[in-house]
Amino acid sequence: MRVVSFGLGLLVLFATACTPGAAVEAPADEPELVLGQLIYTNNCASCHRPDGRGGRGVQLNEGKVIENFANPADQLALIANGRGQMPAYSARLTAEQLDAVVRYTREVLNTAAAGE
Repeated sequence: MRVVSFGLGLLVLFATACTPGAAVEAPADEPELVLGQLIYTNNCASCHRPDGRGGRGVQLNEGKVIENFANPADQLALIANGRGQMPAYSARLTAEQLDAVVRYTREVLNTAAAGE
C-alpha cells in the first residue's frame, strides 16, 4: 500500500479555502510562518477574520497587533492563557504552534491593510 503525503502548503490552501474572506498568505519559503497561517486559519480567523481586520475578536492588521502587544511575550501569554472572550489555547496548541501563530500575526497580518 502506498501512502500519499500532503504538504503543509496544500493543507494551508485547503484551510484557507474553507474560511470565508481573504486570508493573508505567509511567504511559502518560511515554514514557521506557513504553520502560523494554518494555525491562525483554523483557530483564530473565525473571530479575528482571515485578514485580521477583527470582528468578534480585536483587529490584528494595520499595525494593531504591535500597537496592542509591543512585547511578543504578552501576546503569547494572552493566546496561551486567554482572557475575557479570548479562549486559552495552551492545552490545544504546542509551544511551537503558539510561537508560529504569534510570529504570523506580527510579521504577516500586522502589515496587511484592511480588506486585502
